[in-house]
Amino acid sequence: MEELNIQNQRDTMNSSSKLVLYNFSHSSCSWRVRFALKLKGLDYEYKAVNLVKGEQFSREFEQVNPLHYVPVLVDGDVVVSDSLAILLYLEEKYPQRALLPDDHQRKALNLQVASIVCSSIQPLHMVTLAKHIEEKVGPEEGILWALSIIEKGFYALEKLLKDFATRFATGEELYMADMFLAPEIDTVAKRYNIDMSAYPILNRVYEAYKTVPEFLAASPEAQPDAAFFTPPA
Repeated sequence: MEELNIQNQRDTMNSSSKLVLYNFSHSSCSWRVRFALKLKGLDYEYKAVNLVKGEQFSREFEQVNPLHYVPVLVDGDVVVSDSLAILLYLEEKYPQRALLPDDHQRKALNLQVASIVCSSIQPLHMVTLAKHIEEKVGPEEGILWALSIIEKGFYALEKLLKDFATRFATGEELYMADMFLAPEIDTVAKRYNIDMSAYPILNRVYEAYKTVPEFLAASPEAQPDAAFFTPPA
């Protein structure tokens, strides 16, 4: 019966032109996709997956993503997981309000920044990993590890963006690099009390993000499931 319900749900999705986003309010990976969807002006159905309660391990969600990660975008018959893959898919399928510039150098820079955030910074300072390190090594070691990863990554980004950043990361317009940087900076600055003055370029663009309506509309606090989550201390 449950499998039948899942199939019926997929049939309903396939018959509708509306995108469906499985995500969690306080997931920075989900935030990236919400930010991009807002910028592109794309309507979507918000499907909350409460990571704190373990809903990502439910049989229903496993049918959507066997890896049990959010976000997942469903567009008719197409199911895409991983925030970078989702943004690249959106860029191809819905080219309005481009997330990548025409200039090849700046396009490569945007893809590089996105890759650095989603592979070399964010996964390595997750709360679950920090707690695991503390359990295996000792108290405070998890936080020290996370801070070292953030410092290394932010220092590299400062060097990478120094000749390109103006109002935003790679110029005057918001692009894919900003979709990844904005949630990352906001999350770690608050969670780990990062002194962003040590990273003047990132700090400057972060202040600019705070004036962007789409960034604010995509923020965790603005989501329907935000009230059911208390950020970790």
